[in-house]
Amino acid sequence: MTRVYIADALPEERSALRLMLLDLGMEGIGEAADWLTTLANAPATSLDILLVDWALLPIDAVSDALAKLRAACANSIVIVVISHMEARQLATLSVGADAFISRADTPERVALHLRFAAAKV
Repeated sequence: MTRVYIADALPEERSALRLMLLDLGMEGIGEAADWLTTLANAPATSLDILLVDWALLPIDAVSDALAKLRAACANSIVIVVISHMEARQLATLSVGADAFISRADTPERVALHLRFAAAKV
């Protein structure tokens, strides 16, 4: 079973993602509502996929934050959840994330991204 950690500031977003994981036969193994909790707790969960909200990443050091996350969760797939894509965000994602999911995506599209990531695990 694919193990997924959810890091999102919005409780309703975490809830929606939890439900989607259940529908996909994946296991939600932990959650965080802020960056420090994510970095402190996610690595200890033996996760396969980390879903992290773009808004949680430190605005002044996104590349460094993703590099720290990568080092701490070396064998996991990192998917960043975004509200909208800007050129600088795309550049940052290309440096540190495996993929991104837009909040504007349909549930079917989000599920497709998650299935694709799980197939890589």
